[in-house]
Amino acid sequence: MIQRTLLIIKPDATIRLLTGEILHRVEEAGYQILAMEQIHLTVEETRAFYYVHEGKYFFEPLVAFMSSGPCVPVVIEGEDAVEGIRRLVGVTNPEEAGDGTIRHDFGETMRRNSVHASDCAESAREEIGFFFSRRHLVG
Repeated sequence: MIQRTLLIIKPDATIRLLTGEILHRVEEAGYQILAMEQIHLTVEETRAFYYVHEGKYFFEPLVAFMSSGPCVPVVIEGEDAVEGIRRLVGVTNPEEAGDGTIRHDFGETMRRNSVHASDCAESAREEIGFFFSRRHLVG
């Protein structure tokens, strides 16, 4: 089934100039990039995006990190894109991520793990809508 999902290239990766390499891996895996934009999230925007984690021990450090520098939200389309992109990026902890995954190869820590990927189709729709209107999507 053709799906759309959201990938965010996080500040730790953009600062290390890894955006192009990460996007190359996405396309090399057979996915199409429909929309992307480099932005610098405000604290308020970051809080709104990660609202589901409010009250958890990692929420405030996550907000501080994600609003610390530029990030690149990317809308990706392809066959089973949600699950496929999650396999491509690997598990949250780079030390536990499989060889060849984005987080294994570029992640530094649990928080500074280079990318965010939507965890299900419903989240993907909501997250894409947070960053992009229908007019932004190429496909």
